[in-house]
Amino acid sequence: MENTAIEVRDLVVHRGKKPVLHGFSCAIPAGSVTGLLGPSGSGKTTLMRAIVGVQLVKSGTVTVLGKPAGDKQLRHEMGYLTQAPSVYGDLTVRENARYFAALYGLSHKEADAAIKDVGLEEAKNQLVGDLSGGQHSRASLACAIVSNPKILVLDEPTVGQDPVLRDELWKRFRGFAEAGTTLLVSSHVMDEANRCDRLLLIREGKLIADDTPAAVKASAGTDDLDQAFLNLIRAGETPGETS
Repeated sequence: MENTAIEVRDLVVHRGKKPVLHGFSCAIPAGSVTGLLGPSGSGKTTLMRAIVGVQLVKSGTVTVLGKPAGDKQLRHEMGYLTQAPSVYGDLTVRENARYFAALYGLSHKEADAAIKDVGLEEAKNQLVGDLSGGQHSRASLACAIVSNPKILVLDEPTVGQDPVLRDELWKRFRGFAEAGTTLLVSSHVMDEANRCDRLLLIREGKLIADDTPAAVKASAGTDDLDQAFLNLIRAGETPGETS
């Protein structure tokens, strides 16, 4: 599909004998902010891991920028922020960013720009281990964006952030998208969904909605996204049940 950055086709993932994703399919437009929303345990992180190329899959395909997920040519094209800490606590913010920049063959200039992008300039000389939870997450984000990736996969990036910082981060996400980056942002907080261009609503490994926030609310007959999610489930969990 033209202008599609990520395409998932009939993806099936099992953990042990338990199915986590059930024939999941979606297409994520290039240069957009797509929200992946659903309750904890619904399969959001598993889908993100499959897109990044670090998840063992049973069947189906994941294509990123026209290449199979995990292709070595995508390493410099993707940034991935996990829920678990992905930076070194015994290094400063700047040392972490410069280390990750060096892995991509980049200079201190790109590392320092990433720190500025996430609003951590004043804390750049602090040890990451001494940072608050919200600052720690932003230090990880700086390392994820240091290579100026074309695809940015963010797993619950606003957890632990206060409302002001959450708003700042979303402004930065929007800025990345306007510059041409494709963002996939997971959350279980429905009020963040209105900040996205498109939504993927997932429950128990099945896609129950794939549309703009306005269209999702209209199809569910409500202006409240929390209620829209409930209405879609109660309506029969379609189209996911057909997969």
